Amino acid sequence: MAPETSTAPTTTPTTGPTTGPTTAPDAAPGGAPAGTAIGIDIGGSGIKGAPVDLATGEFSAERIRIPTPQPSTPDAVSRVVKQIVDQICADLPDGGAGVPVGITFPAVIQHGVARTAANVDKGWVDYDVATLMTAVTGHPVHVVNDADAAGVAEARYGAARGVKGVVVLATLGTGIGTAVMVDGALLPNTELGHLEVDGHDAETRASDAARERDDLSWSHWAKRLNKYFSTLEALLWPDLIVVGGGVSKKSEKFLPELRLRTPIVPAQLLNSAGIVGAAVLAAEDRR
Repeated sequence: MAPETSTAPTTTPTTGPTTGPTTAPDAAPGGAPAGTAIGIDIGGSGIKGAPVDLATGEFSAERIRIPTPQPSTPDAVSRVVKQIVDQICADLPDGGAGVPVGITFPAVIQHGVARTAANVDKGWVDYDVATLMTAVTGHPVHVVNDADAAGVAEARYGAARGVKGVVVLATLGTGIGTAVMVDGALLPNTELGHLEVDGHDAETRASDAARERDDLSWSHWAKRLNKYFSTLEALLWPDLIVVGGGVSKKSEKFLPELRLRTPIVPAQLLNSAGIVGAAVLAAEDRR
């Protein structure tokens, strides 16, 4: 994977049963298209982007990161997105003309429209993000929830590649983001981090932020995670659970302590997952 460059803005271990899910090793269900697409990941502190080789799911050039403008209004954020897209396209054949752009956004996204806004300006609520970004960048744009993008990336190229049936990705961070795939197809906006478990919103007790806030040992936190994932099991009967978020790099400290019937594994794409998933969805949207 290519290294990262920062640019200043121009404007202000597996547990569970020994029999794992059925896989098709040669390709994921609904395998990713060939060619190049651009992925953009909009977050509360930074906006990142890179061109993605859709055959491999890897960046084909350095990732660019620009701090998220404050306030993070639609106008300010869209200008930064355009800056990143233009910079990437300058190094693509034909100036990147017609290359699809996928954008992750920290919100529920319905048909390109943001219905919520987490860690960005509330002016995004009910805003048509896809129409704005298409107009500003001059490229066909697909907008997707950030956790959903990560789930698609893992299904196409990572820990869930080729897995048939129901796959749940749970990103453990400030909250719990989730993505659900069925035979590789995304069920968007599941928001299963907000399930009620033991009378609490699950992410307030089982997120990585909750572990740090309550100064929990890995073992104690694993007990909370086990209750959360057991609840997901009872509702969805998944074939595989994938754990993402920065803490997944330390999965050996807590995954072996979980007692679930479903195989559970750490994510593979980590920080690149959002960009990669957005890019592949944008390309698939063009089919």
